[in-house]
Amino acid sequence: MVATKSGRQPRTQARGRMRLCLLHAVLFALCSLASAQTSPARGPLPTAHSAPQTSSLADEMPLADYLGLLRQIAPAAEDGARTYLAAARLRCGRELNTAELRLAMSQDAGDPVLMGLIRAAHTKDPSARRQLVTQVRCPQGGSQ
Repeated sequence: MVATKSGRQPRTQARGRMRLCLLHAVLFALCSLASAQTSPARGPLPTAHSAPQTSSLADEMPLADYLGLLRQIAPAAEDGARTYLAAARLRCGRELNTAELRLAMSQDAGDPVLMGLIRAAHTKDPSARRQLVTQVRCPQGGSQ
């Protein structure tokens, strides 16, 4: 980290860190709150004693729509997610669905590889991107 004479970070680095923290907070909020929302057109979410739900809300949202939401939040989030999806397709032999991408975004602090790809897209770091692509793990049901 480069410091000025007064010992503080340059403003551009501080702003970049702040943007990245804000991006993580917004992504976490998007991923964790999306399942709690209801739509008047769809009615309330089913309760435990109602009929079993065969697909979750995440499965109902098309992947293109989810990626579009990421683009609205931060273009780097969409770029990183698309890179993650492409790497998973090559390494695992199948497409990830919306639920798997949402899980990678929101579980704990997010999949470290996915978060790294988002960071690499934000900082435009192709060497980090190349390294992270080799570390993508297959979710259940894939072959690695």
